[in-house]
Formats: sequence, structure tokens, C-alpha cells
Amino acid sequence: MKTIKILGTGCTNCKVTEAVVREVVAELSIDVSIEKVEDMQQIMEFDVMSTPAIVVDGKVVLSGQVPSKEACKNLLVSILANEAMDTTCCSGDTSCC
Repeated sequence: MKTIKILGTGCTNCKVTEAVVREVVAELSIDVSIEKVEDMQQIMEFDVMSTPAIVVDGKVVLSGQVPSKEACKNLLVSILANEAMDTTCCSGDTSCC
């Protein structure tokens, strides 16, 4: 199962980002675990200088802005589509992709 972390100290922008991510995940019926990380020490482990930030499976994919619902949807679909192609496309035979 994928993990999405929303990094932020609890400000309004961080709360809005979490709500947007949860709404998009629900609409897309994505099987993910969503975590809200407010501890500054844990946030700093991701080398994020500006919150809110979104982390998917340990990789920062957005930082320093509140995504629109459409931008969040596009981001998550893009990440999931790229990962699906990387792992399932032609069973590793890239000549057909």
C-alpha cells in the first residue's frame, strides 16, 4: 500500500492541503495510507523548507503551496501511472512501450 504524508505544522494551508488530498484520494478510490506529519523534526528529515508539502512513498512531490483539487488529482494520477508503467509495462520488456 502506498503512503501519502502531508507535512505541515497545523496552519490553515496545511489543513486545506490535507483536506484536498483526502478528497482526491476518496474520489479516485486509491488504496493509500494518509498521514499528517506536524512534528518539525520529522518534517526536516524530508529537507522541506516550506510547508505544506506532500510526500508519496518517501519522495517529496509538492512543497510550499496548497494544490488545487485538480492539480492534486493530476499529480497523484501521474505518479500512480508512472509507477504502474515502471513495474508492469510489458513485464520489463521496454521495446513495446
